[in-house]
Amino acid sequence: MIFRRITLIPFLSIMLVLISFKLQADTQVKPFVLATADGNSFDEIIESTRNRLTSAGFEILGEYSPYAKASIIVFTNDELRSTATKSERGGYGGALRIAITELENEIQVAYTNPRYWSNSYRMATNLQSVSDTLASAFNAKSEFGTGDKKLSESDMRDYHYTFMMEYFDDPSLLIGQASHKAAVDQIESYLSEGTNGTSKVYRLNLGKDTEGKQMTLFGVGLGGKDADDCSSDQYIMSRIDKSSPRHTAHLPYELLVYGNEVEALYGRFRIAISWPHLPMMSSDTGATFLSIMCAPGAIKDALSQVAGAVKKSQTIRELQGRD
Repeated sequence: MIFRRITLIPFLSIMLVLISFKLQADTQVKPFVLATADGNSFDEIIESTRNRLTSAGFEILGEYSPYAKASIIVFTNDELRSTATKSERGGYGGALRIAITELENEIQVAYTNPRYWSNSYRMATNLQSVSDTLASAFNAKSEFGTGDKKLSESDMRDYHYTFMMEYFDDPSLLIGQASHKAAVDQIESYLSEGTNGTSKVYRLNLGKDTEGKQMTLFGVGLGGKDADDCSSDQYIMSRIDKSSPRHTAHLPYELLVYGNEVEALYGRFRIAISWPHLPMMSSDTGATFLSIMCAPGAIKDALSQVAGAVKKSQTIRELQGRD
């Protein structure tokens, strides 16, 4: 009996550690965090949000107003930049977003949940300390954005919306250039021209990832050519962002210059991680993926033009003969 007790102790200790790791990996996460607004008006709250970010040690990269009464601030800090270089293509996680949205009866402040997005982008850590800093700075209320769907950190590391749809490691490769600088310079040029209704929200220069590839992340506002352009942020959000709290911090979309290539996360992944519970066919609010079926291809077209992959008068589908 003494022998059995002695040998069981280290075995049980190992099992407890493994169970602890499993529980941590299976912690439920949601894409957004509802924060406490500080101010009495829309403009006051935007200003106070800027001040709270900088006071908490974050650097503001850019701001974006995709439509009336919606403002998004993109930010980073040393930990986000450093962690972005510690995994393959981790550059997507180098920046976070906070949105101020005015509805009829309230003004909502919500930011992207670091633990959710870091796992969605398969980063080296879950950015818990960044989560803690934001929660303290903004008096966080609750996470939201998955409806009745329950997703864990481990679920997000291998997430895709449904069968045959893209994962994180299935990005759209838009164009290859002679060098990283050439790719960055071309994007800067096209964004400065407002190609296809696009605008530059921010640029974040990062180091090399674990594959030794240099990364530069761009945030791109998609204004569209006209009101019926289903690549536009307003077109898409008006059809699927109908619940409360709003998912405004979903925007903007990203371009990643990865080595000497330009890529973007495909819409069926990038949109789905902001609305993982959105039904395909029908809902009480009318918000469905079917209502924006044209969006993934249209977003790819718009970002391809910014990257210089196609002529301004030509879509990538026309060029390649496919979606």
